[in-house]
Amino acid sequence: MKLFDAQTELSELARELSAHQGLIIACYCAAWCDTCKEYRPGFEALAARLPEHVFVWIDIEENEVLLDDHEVENFPTLLVQSSAGNLFFGPMLPHPEHLERLVLAADRQQPITEGGPGDLRELVASAAQ
Repeated sequence: MKLFDAQTELSELARELSAHQGLIIACYCAAWCDTCKEYRPGFEALAARLPEHVFVWIDIEENEVLLDDHEVENFPTLLVQSSAGNLFFGPMLPHPEHLERLVLAADRQQPITEGGPGDLRELVASAAQ
């Protein structure tokens, strides 16, 4: 599956998420962040390798509502979410292979973590209206 950019594809993302049952992997970034710019191609490549999941690129300055009153302290900050809740929310070194290992582990029923944004499906649907 392709990578969705929340700034330019919010309506398309909302439609995709309304029917999606797999994991949602979101990268919270900022347009001015050089680390995020360097990380994005690897994040996109990971999205292509794991098409059963939805990958989302979220610029926190343009789509702050998708953070649901949470703060980002460092970039990139990643969210891995299932229909049961958040499996991971926090900063991660900008190495796509680290995220890939996390996603593969999360796909095997990793415990739900406390904190982080609420249901991204609902946040995106609300923002897309």
